[in-house]
Amino acid sequence: ITSSPTACISLFLSIPSQGTHNDLGVSSKESLPEVKQARMKFSSAAVLCFSLGAPDAMAFAPTNRVGSTFSQTGSTPLPLSMVGTAEAVKAESMATADNEGPAVFGSGRTMTERMLSKVPTENQVGGAGGVSTLDAFKRAEANWERIKAFEAFEYDPKLLSSSQNGKPAPRPFVTMDGAQGNPKCWEKLKSSEGKELDYDVVVCGGTLGIFFATYLQLQGHRVCVVEAGKLQGREQEWNISMDELEELLELGVLNQDDIEAVITTEFPACRSGFKNQEVTPLQGGYFENDIGYECLTPDVLNLGVAPAELLKRVAKRFTDIGGEIKEKTRLQGVCVSESIGSAIDLGDDNDPITSQLVLDCMGNASPISAQQRYGEKPDGICAVVGSCAGGFDPEENKVGDIIYTNTPTQTKGEKGSNQYFWEAFPVGIGRDGKTSSDVKTTYMFTYMDAEADRLSLFDLMEDYWKLLPVYQPSIKNPEEDLDIKRILFAYFPTYRDSPLKPAFSRVLAVGDASGIQSPLSFGGFGALTRHLSRVGGAISEALENKCLHKDDLGEINAYLPNLSAAWMFQKAMSMKIGSKPDPFFVNRLLATNFQVMNEMGLRTIKPFLQDVVRLDGLVGSLVKSFIADPLFMPQIVLTVGIEELAEWLGHVGSMAAYTALDAAVSPVIGPFVDKMKNPRERFLWRRRMEAWKYGSGADYILPDED
Repeated sequence: ITSSPTACISLFLSIPSQGTHNDLGVSSKESLPEVKQARMKFSSAAVLCFSLGAPDAMAFAPTNRVGSTFSQTGSTPLPLSMVGTAEAVKAESMATADNEGPAVFGSGRTMTERMLSKVPTENQVGGAGGVSTLDAFKRAEANWERIKAFEAFEYDPKLLSSSQNGKPAPRPFVTMDGAQGNPKCWEKLKSSEGKELDYDVVVCGGTLGIFFATYLQLQGHRVCVVEAGKLQGREQEWNISMDELEELLELGVLNQDDIEAVITTEFPACRSGFKNQEVTPLQGGYFENDIGYECLTPDVLNLGVAPAELLKRVAKRFTDIGGEIKEKTRLQGVCVSESIGSAIDLGDDNDPITSQLVLDCMGNASPISAQQRYGEKPDGICAVVGSCAGGFDPEENKVGDIIYTNTPTQTKGEKGSNQYFWEAFPVGIGRDGKTSSDVKTTYMFTYMDAEADRLSLFDLMEDYWKLLPVYQPSIKNPEEDLDIKRILFAYFPTYRDSPLKPAFSRVLAVGDASGIQSPLSFGGFGALTRHLSRVGGAISEALENKCLHKDDLGEINAYLPNLSAAWMFQKAMSMKIGSKPDPFFVNRLLATNFQVMNEMGLRTIKPFLQDVVRLDGLVGSLVKSFIADPLFMPQIVLTVGIEELAEWLGHVGSMAAYTALDAAVSPVIGPFVDKMKNPRERFLWRRRMEAWKYGSGADYILPDED
């Protein structure tokens, strides 16, 4: 065996356990610890062979399409050993009618369809998580199926041709070609030459765009927000940390009264846990209890804010200081003249408006980003399903879960393998948790690529209903025990080349449209609060100094190595189609790493949980994780891949360089940069120094260990 390391490691990864594993990855005849111990016995042999071997050894996108019928095939009932209640059998059987065969999506008999029929229809708003109707679910499903079926192709926008290799040019939503776009836009631009434009900035998309708009209006710029629907927040809470809200306070976007008014839930801490089976509470580490590890971290995503009240207050502040909002106004396109400005097409019934700069805040479904990414397929997907509902035990609804597992990786045959993660937050318990509540938001999410055979949103939603009683034991039968407020479903596409640099002058993507959020996250409110001062300040300086060419704006969305380094974490938690992963790999990896980070203290684990990767915490935790579980390293290399690891090490090296540049160079050259007479050179050097700071995570204010 030692002469063939590949064969040895393949043997280790494919050891059959005694008994059979169902599609939830749980043995029906053997306990989880026994399976794990059997695999660990072979890991030492794998390490030996490895060392002796030869050296060569996700979204709601707008569409009118509706979903087709999806079969719930290959599904295995949840084992009674995991649930242990007669109600679980009843819950499993509810998806089918007596003697009618398996229920399929579209029949009206599936759990998902029945639960969606219970959702209140009032106060539905746009955006991810805002609409909870069956039609919206069908649209999301159809879009997801379309993305999976899409085959990527190369398209070079610099080749001046109407088609390439049989592929037509993308629809010119943004154009600099006078032969394209709305003629009224070009006429208005021509008539505006040498005159003041309507606005300095037009912000497209108001849900998060209103924060950028308010900041820029406070800086003295004339700003207009264009929103396709009504500018309002959803009823379901957003979860955030107090230090992130305080950043909005420091920038003047919120005041203290606003903060007090919008916080509807506050609890002390969030749990992180990675377990091969549900055991709560769990003591000790992965190698002590043979199950997993869990810990509590204070002051991370422990505030629930009311989006409706938050957006109402920010929008009022914006209009009070002179900003303008155009609601129920759908953007049709943008025409750009580099020398004059941008003209925004608002449809045949409205006159175009002009501005110096257009900010794309339309999220990951932005038509501007779609035009720029023409031919590309997402590099990764975070698919999310869940609900906001009453019926949970108020006594167990006192803390949140930020990332949690309680099953091994689950394999669905040709649909591949997925690790399911959970997230949960109490709702409506008041400040400091003084009010009890039975309402909770629970999410189940997973990371994967967008291959054609991947799970459907319906598959995920059905698994959510099956597994919820395991995760939340106070819910025995979701259909009978839950008082549904909202049902949540979305997919968040992510791209390696994020944040997205602009392809056009006078147009800049910000927020989720640029991909500035971590590939591990779904939702960009936390990323917005972190980057608002940097991006907003840079935009303000660009406007003042006419640095609106795409090359200059591209320095605002510069390469951030810590954001790119986060890709390896998503890669480690997603499995390729056709692979045969160790079902305990992800839980073992994360349980070990989180135990190390928690023992290193708040200055290590808290930034990571807030999507900020820092060199000190990253290197320190990896070294200690290797010491804690040295036999695991070959399996990590095999699972992630040599090429991925090499690319990741390059980003870590850049993080080290950026950390050094921010600490040693920025303080020295900063005063000289401020005195530069050339405004463009000054602008560019400030953007470089900001990239060093944010790309190394040095902008994050570390908490006191006390």
